Amino acid sequence: MRLMSGSSPTVPSLGQLADLKTPWCVRVAVTLGVAEVVQHRPRAIADIADSVGCDPEALHRVLRHLARKGLFEEPEHGVFVLADGGRELIEPQARLFLGLDGIGGRFAQVWSTMPSYVRTGQPAYHEVFGRAFWDDLGANPDLAANFDEFMDVAHRPRDGSLPLADGWDDVRSVVDVGGGTGALLEAVLRAHPHVRGTLVDLPATAARARERLAGTDLADRVESVGQRFFDALPAGADLYLLSGVLNDWPNPEAVAILTRCAEAARPGGTVVVLGNYSEGDTPRALVIEMLLVGGKDRSLAELEAIATRAGLVVTAAGATLVELRPA
Repeated sequence: MRLMSGSSPTVPSLGQLADLKTPWCVRVAVTLGVAEVVQHRPRAIADIADSVGCDPEALHRVLRHLARKGLFEEPEHGVFVLADGGRELIEPQARLFLGLDGIGGRFAQVWSTMPSYVRTGQPAYHEVFGRAFWDDLGANPDLAANFDEFMDVAHRPRDGSLPLADGWDDVRSVVDVGGGTGALLEAVLRAHPHVRGTLVDLPATAARARERLAGTDLADRVESVGQRFFDALPAGADLYLLSGVLNDWPNPEAVAILTRCAEAARPGGTVVVLGNYSEGDTPRALVIEMLLVGGKDRSLAELEAIATRAGLVVTAAGATLVELRPA
């Protein structure tokens, strides 16, 4: 099917907006590892296809399309080399985010459930994969580990200084709720040597964090606890940290998580939420969490509303960090 181009040179045509060819060609190239094969010198398509184990004619069509997009170059017919514009394809994050063999493949395919999500307001991940998202991770340990890696890269900033309104002098203990394999907590402990940390996540993830952190010089300052964050959290800490957690859940579950933090915090303790919380209460962008688990990308006003239901009030707010305390 061919869709006519729009008349305005500044507005993409409907065909350009709806085209799925480029996104899927990129994902196939990443999954096959084509960029790594041709990153240093031009290679013939038959040689490339043999290296990555696929049909040369089909691969030729994919790479020719991506060459038009500036990711590869075809200096002579049937010969390809990685272009400067395609250097991101060889970065480790590319395979994690775009490769179709792991969690990136789940994220790509779940977009096909959008009609069900829009009709019902509920995630329809199970329509493609037979189970709800968290159940799918529970049934596939390798996929769950891949998801933990994705979360560490995508949602856990490596800068652990985290500027608090009152500073870190009075903070002696931090609980990272849903902390994955501990990348953020490690950064926090390195930035603040007087702080001790506790990581809370599901048992398999907490075990991976424990194993990873055991080999560092932080082993005597950190503990990993395997549990759901809907259950009572380790109590009495100065600061409870939520990074990339609340947006994974609809409002009732998000309120429950914040309530557990409020219940566990010592008197005067703080709950810190990391994310992008803009001013206002306008509808937010569509995010993958909505299709996976019914999550919600919230504005600052929306975060304040659920915090109030959890018995918390906003005491400080920046572009990516919001501080809450028990009311």
